[in-house]
Amino acid sequence: MKRLRSLVNDLDAVDGKLLRLLDRNSRTSTADLARALGMSAPSVAERLRRLEEAGVIRRFSVEVDPAALGYPLAVYIRIRPATGQNAKVAQVVAEIPEIVQCDRVTGDDCFLARAHVRSVEDLELVIDRITPFGQTNTSIIQSSPVARRLPAL
Repeated sequence: MKRLRSLVNDLDAVDGKLLRLLDRNSRTSTADLARALGMSAPSVAERLRRLEEAGVIRRFSVEVDPAALGYPLAVYIRIRPATGQNAKVAQVVAEIPEIVQCDRVTGDDCFLARAHVRSVEDLELVIDRITPFGQTNTSIIQSSPVARRLPAL
């Protein structure tokens, strides 16, 4: 962890621009990144290696539009487990393929899950798998004024 802290303190404007470029398109070639940064490809490759080793870059991935795959409804499900059911709720949500992310949070609800479903009827089936172990409160996402983005660099 000490190495990560020292690297984070050493991130410069070029690292920030590199991370923003990769955030827009993680498939950008090293040569294209080098051109955009006004650097040589080996220098960019070294920066990428350093950022990966430090854990700043965890992986390169693709962003898929769930609606294009037939999942037009995005929802948040807040879950308040029954007494002693936290581990069971964590297990159940991990087994539900429609749930794409789940965080354990502070507050009245212990879990906040994001799911993509084909219909309200499918949402009901997802909720029905959780309710034997706790209470749920669901919100359908209407729009996302702030899409997933990098934190301030």
